[in-house]
Amino acid sequence: MGAKEGSVGRMEKARAFVLANARLLDRRRYEMLFECGSADAVITALKAYQNPDGGFGNALEPDMRTSASQPVAVEQALWIMEEANRFDADIIAGIASYLKSVTIPVTGGFPRAHLSVNEAPHAPWWTTADDLQASLNPTGNVLGLLYKQTAVNDFKEEEWFTRSVEFVWNRIPQADQRDYHDLHQCITFLQHAPDRVRAAAMQEELNDWLRQPGVIELDPRAEGYVHKVLDWVPAPASYAAKLISPADIERHLDDLETQQEEDGGWKVSFPSISAGNEAEWRGLITVNRLFTLRAYGRL
Repeated sequence: MGAKEGSVGRMEKARAFVLANARLLDRRRYEMLFECGSADAVITALKAYQNPDGGFGNALEPDMRTSASQPVAVEQALWIMEEANRFDADIIAGIASYLKSVTIPVTGGFPRAHLSVNEAPHAPWWTTADDLQASLNPTGNVLGLLYKQTAVNDFKEEEWFTRSVEFVWNRIPQADQRDYHDLHQCITFLQHAPDRVRAAAMQEELNDWLRQPGVIELDPRAEGYVHKVLDWVPAPASYAAKLISPADIERHLDDLETQQEEDGGWKVSFPSISAGNEAEWRGLITVNRLFTLRAYGRL
């Protein structure tokens, strides 16, 4: 089978999988990315996950089945708007109101999860005993993306926001230097923080952390909870691309193509809490994998 024919067949199978299994939100993402669908349709689907307090819940993060707002779900909403290049002003205003209400008083920043996550089915790694401490994850990504968007700006001078920004500046030097989630938070925040001199100095240290053996997993067949090349560089413009050789990226793209299942989707690499949860994740991940393959010219 030729490369072009293989790409066409891959897309046909993936499209059928997404339409049969994915959430409406991820079907709208697929349409926007691959079928000239509208960003407005993505935003409309996203709004269904927003609560009256301005936060997001309702299993937008598929491993948290609670309807209650969670900081990580807010992070997911911001990433979806970033992908759509459509930061909706009403959504952002709601997010700012919610974040102000959950900012940790003394330190700034937001908890990793609220205790309400325990009240509904959830992945074991989200079980929460204390929601009174701020966490770099997801505070770094949330603030970085709020800096990036310009739909609403007035809250950026408010005390809750500036205090949370200082929390992240102070927390980055204490980040787990080998943890994907901590380092991803550092990347996003430092890319978009307005203080470019301060950010540039920290990015030099961050790059040294990323260069440590095993942080960016170079073996495409490595097993266990590892984060491989394409987790770090899902597109050529990704921050860590300058730290990874083109040959390593090509090897991982080759492997990614082989991982498409017969049903057209890609598997999840972590345990699911239910069949429905697995289907949601696979729909989301399949759209992400197609995005990466196209970004590198494989579709």
